[in-house]
Amino acid sequence: MNIVLIPGACHGAWWYAPVVESLTARGHAALALTLPGLCERAEEPGATLASHVADVTATAAALDGPVVLVGHSYGGMVVAGVADALPGKVVGLLSVDGFAPEDGDSCWTSVDDAMRAWYVDASGRSGTGLDPMPQFDPRATPHPVASLLQRIRLTGAFRGVRHYALAADPAWAAGSPFPAIADRLRADPTWTVTDLPTTHDVLREGPDVLVGAIEALVAEVDQAG
Repeated sequence: MNIVLIPGACHGAWWYAPVVESLTARGHAALALTLPGLCERAEEPGATLASHVADVTATAAALDGPVVLVGHSYGGMVVAGVADALPGKVVGLLSVDGFAPEDGDSCWTSVDDAMRAWYVDASGRSGTGLDPMPQFDPRATPHPVASLLQRIRLTGAFRGVRHYALAADPAWAAGSPFPAIADRLRADPTWTVTDLPTTHDVLREGPDVLVGAIEALVAEVDQAG
């Protein structure tokens, strides 16, 4: 089984490096990806949500064996699209303090006014890229604004295992748009929601909490099938 990890806005595959290392040491096949228009792929033009989904879909389809998808923050939007595109290949997905869209949703429509204000303010310099927050890692790069505005199109084909991991540390959750998403999913029997004792930067204290959430998903996938 392959574990494919998609980072959040402004981040690249490097963000998952300690998670990939830990998963590999535990015997898993783990692959972190940088999306088009970001970090070492920053010069690739025309990055949208659809192009991000298409890029990861092509990579996942080429892997030998079933795939579990992990998406942090914005990455939750991408993994939803990939799972919908490859319902026979993707057997599980985990959105980590991020998006869990329905058909027609976008990042813009899924967040609160405070995050929309960040989208506007942080894209004012270039008009095309959302500048990283000051506290982000120096390797972070502007995120393509179009990918945050474009609506996702989902057919509902995916029927695999769905997990959502909410960063429930009060220091973060009080001002986060993601508890509302988690609350919606808690009422949906097709989702399993877990509260993590972390802020949105779930790797601040190391990879163990996220690795545990991923392995819980993999265990349920194995049990299901």
